[in-house]
Amino acid sequence: MAFLNIIRRRLAFLVLVVFGVSVVTFVISHMIPGDPARLIAGPHASNEVVANIRHQLGLDLPLWRQYLHYANDLLHGNLGVSIRTGRPVAQDIATFFPATLELVVVALMFAVLAGVPLGVASAVWRDRPIDHVSRALAVTGISAPAFWLGLILIAVFYGQLGWFPGGGRISSILVPPPRITGFYLVDSLLEGNWADFFSSARHIALPAVTLGFVNIGIIARQIRSAMLDQLQEDYVRTARASGLSRARVILGHALPNALIPSVTVLGLTFGDLLYGAVLTETIFAWPGMGDYVVASIQALDFPAVMGFTIVVSFAYVLVNLAVDLAYLALDPRITEVG
Repeated sequence: MAFLNIIRRRLAFLVLVVFGVSVVTFVISHMIPGDPARLIAGPHASNEVVANIRHQLGLDLPLWRQYLHYANDLLHGNLGVSIRTGRPVAQDIATFFPATLELVVVALMFAVLAGVPLGVASAVWRDRPIDHVSRALAVTGISAPAFWLGLILIAVFYGQLGWFPGGGRISSILVPPPRITGFYLVDSLLEGNWADFFSSARHIALPAVTLGFVNIGIIARQIRSAMLDQLQEDYVRTARASGLSRARVILGHALPNALIPSVTVLGLTFGDLLYGAVLTETIFAWPGMGDYVVASIQALDFPAVMGFTIVVSFAYVLVNLAVDLAYLALDPRITEVG
C-alpha cells in the first residue's frame, strides 16, 4: 500500500509540476524580444508573409488562447515544431536526449563510486588526513566552475598527454553502434563491438568527470555526516561488543543505514546533472540536449527550449518518485515519505 500511495501522490505532483513549468516557460518565452514568425520567414520576407505565418502558428491569438492550444498539444504529446530544425521537438529530443542521459548516468556513477568511499573513510578516520582531504575536495568541487575544469582537463589530458579525445561521442573513423538503447556504451556491448565500446568510453571519460566532480564532495560530505551519526548509535556499539569485525560493522550495518538519508541527495544530484549537462556538453562538443538547447536559445527557438524544460522537469519528478521507492526498499519500516 505504501508503494501505491507514494506513486499516486507523485503522479498528482507530476501533473502540478508540468502545469507550473508549462505556464512559466510559456510566459517567459513570450516576454523575450523576438518574433518566431519573422525567424521562420527570414529577414527579407514581406510583412504579408510574416503575418500569414503568424496566423498559421496562432501567434495572432490572445495569449490565454495560445496557452490553451499549447496545453492541449502537451496533453497529446505534441511539443511543437522546432523553428531552427523544422522537425517536431519530440523527435529532436528523442534523438539527442539519450546522449545526455548516458553522460548524466556515467557522471553520477563516477560521483557515487568516488564520493561514497571517500565519505565513509572520512567518517571512520575523523580528523585524520583522509578527512581533511575529503573536506578540501568537497570545497574544491563546489567552488570550481564546470567550464574551467572542463577546459583544464582538455588542455592536460588531450592537449598535453593525448590520453583522451577532446570532444565528440565516438571516433570519427568508427561507425556508431546500431541504436538499441541510444547509449553507445550499452549498444556497443550488446553488439559485441569492442572498438566502439572503448572509443565511446574514452570519449565520455572527460565530460563525465567534469560533470560529476562537483558532486563528489557533496555526496562525500552527506555520507560522512550520516555515517558519523550511525557510528554513535547503540546498535553499532552492540555489534562491536559482539565481536564483529570493524569492516562488517561499518559496511554491513552502519553504511546501509547511512545511505537512507543520502538517497535524497543522490536523487537531487541526478536532477542537477541533467541541467548541468548543458554547459558540459557545450565545452566537449557532446552531441546531446545541451548542444541542442544552446543552439535553440541562440536562434530564439522557443518550442525547442520549452520542450527541453518540460522533459527535464518530468524526469526530475520521476527521479523523486524513484527516491521515495528507494526509501522503502532500504528501510521497509518507513511507511510515509514526505
